[in-house]
Amino acid sequence: MKYIVTGADGQLGGRVAENMLNSVSGDQLIFTAPDPSRIPTEKQQRWLDAGVELRKADYNDKNGMIAAFTGGDRIFFVSSIINGPKRVAQHKNVIDAIKAAGVSHLTYTSFVGANRPGYHQYVLEDHRPTEKYIKSSGLKYNIMRNNLYMENYVTVSVILAMLSNNVWGTNAGEGEATFIAKDDSARVAAALLLGKGTDNQDYDITSLTPVSERDICEMIAQKSGISFKYQAMNDAEFHDYLTNLGIPETTDGDYSRSPVPFCTNDMVTNEKGIAQSQMAVISHDVEKLTGHKPLEVQDLLEKYSYVWKEKLTSSRQLH
Repeated sequence: MKYIVTGADGQLGGRVAENMLNSVSGDQLIFTAPDPSRIPTEKQQRWLDAGVELRKADYNDKNGMIAAFTGGDRIFFVSSIINGPKRVAQHKNVIDAIKAAGVSHLTYTSFVGANRPGYHQYVLEDHRPTEKYIKSSGLKYNIMRNNLYMENYVTVSVILAMLSNNVWGTNAGEGEATFIAKDDSARVAAALLLGKGTDNQDYDITSLTPVSERDICEMIAQKSGISFKYQAMNDAEFHDYLTNLGIPETTDGDYSRSPVPFCTNDMVTNEKGIAQSQMAVISHDVEKLTGHKPLEVQDLLEKYSYVWKEKLTSSRQLH
């Protein structure tokens, strides 16, 4: 059995890659990245020494992906980092390449709410058509609908607040969410890639304890000793807060001043979903698939305490 992990250079795909390397022999693994040369040399060498094949797979290059995926049996397909119609087109390329390469099963990272009426998050306009295309492809699949990543709220939100005189601005109000840690998402992805799920089933990937952003702000203020001020905003105020920090409206925008790789359309609609309690879904799928309860926000505070200790000004400084 050959397993493929796409996006092995990324925050989530990289975690999935390491989990797989701890689960099966390296000669059963194909790791892909849009530009493998950007992966640190020592990591590349460690993978190669273990027997892993490292291949280039650019979501804009269908023929290149067919070559990269050929010989694989099951694939973890991490969603693209851009938003909008270009992302949907990239995802279609990936699915077509998976089929053409003869891969029999795919696991895809979607977003919570993609199957729920009334959910309005900006990214769902990308995930919904992708899910539909997967389900019509004839491939066996699993879809993991990740909730908002916990790491973003103990790193990015802190960075933005420190850039704003310690004002933690958001339109999330007093809403709550069951944020998910990337480590848990990656453990689920590896479990599904290894066949521990049920074919053609979707899973909601969440933690078990809904918390508000005010709660997170207060946890970090207490932990750091910094007087972060939680400031509830309406949608327009939060949009302006983000724009003033140099964050563009879409992923086609100018990121030269942006401290984060996200866009305001994404951030405003995600936070609005929190305000409306759409992100407070509680699922036990993490434990069912991995055998372990998911992490909670407080479990990550010490790990990411360097964000405020080192006074980071950009997510590019995260390690």
